[in-house]
Amino acid sequence: MLVEEVPRPGEEVAELVARLAEEKARAAAAQIHEPAIILGADTVVEVGGKILGKPRDAAEAREMLSFLSGRTHRVLTGLCVLRVPEGGVRSAVENTRVTFAPLTQEEIADYVASGEPFDKAGGYAIQGRAGRYVTRIEGCYFNVVGLPLARLYVLLKDLGWDEERSEALGR
Repeated sequence: MLVEEVPRPGEEVAELVARLAEEKARAAAAQIHEPAIILGADTVVEVGGKILGKPRDAAEAREMLSFLSGRTHRVLTGLCVLRVPEGGVRSAVENTRVTFAPLTQEEIADYVASGEPFDKAGGYAIQGRAGRYVTRIEGCYFNVVGLPLARLYVLLKDLGWDEERSEALGR
């Protein structure tokens, strides 16, 4: 089942990523027929009330990077962890603020030409070449990379996941 990643009218960004994470987790859980813990996640970049998804092409990547240039934006990730078949659920939203240095058009063109902006919310990868443009980060670095690990760990533990037992069982 495909989850349509479209905001609802009046939906706040944090509500959007929380809803999409849960929809993704539930869609995956519907296909699982054995005990499991399912993770659904969704990440967006938001700046000035505008949501930046993944750029469709080079022109859109340049537009996104120009928009982020010299500004602070938010990276929000919704997480939803489900335990099946028991039905336990834990959810959270991680919010990280990232500030970009002002970028020249040449820097933007070179970065887009590297191919790195594609398939990345906001059109950049902080763990890659774009890291040089980040002047400040407030919050979880791993959230910007793609998955807020510390928050996920708390949700898993709260759901009853036992790391040592899982490792012993080879899971």
